[in-house]
Amino acid sequence: MLQQRPRIVNLSDTEPNRRRGGDLRAMLTPATVGSTSGFMGLALIEPGDRIGEHYHPYSEEFVYVVQGLLEVDLDGETHTLRPDQGLLIPIDVRHRFRNVGDVEARMVFHLGPLAPHPSLGHVDTEATEPEGAREREGALE
Repeated sequence: MLQQRPRIVNLSDTEPNRRRGGDLRAMLTPATVGSTSGFMGLALIEPGDRIGEHYHPYSEEFVYVVQGLLEVDLDGETHTLRPDQGLLIPIDVRHRFRNVGDVEARMVFHLGPLAPHPSLGHVDTEATEPEGAREREGALE
């Protein structure tokens, strides 16, 4: 059996993922640190931006707001999240996040256990367009 070793990962060493809205940074994952029970990251969400609705069929999601003011829809019911608040999102609960404040929101997230395959870990339930995508498409026409 391989023994894990502690590993530090810097935010600046992670690739931005804007496919679902916001800027999601997967920091501590099976690929980056060899985690086996879950993964952790940081969501950076600009004012007015959102992370599109989705759910996790195999994992609970744990969220902690570090900065900013967010609204989260949980199976269609809206709740406010402020700094220093945590949230447990149970398996199969549809959720989306919106930054309703005037500063960048920073939200730590952790999912566990891992899905048997990454493609099964996250199910989108609405299309999201990364910020500025419509403007870029218009410039190409």
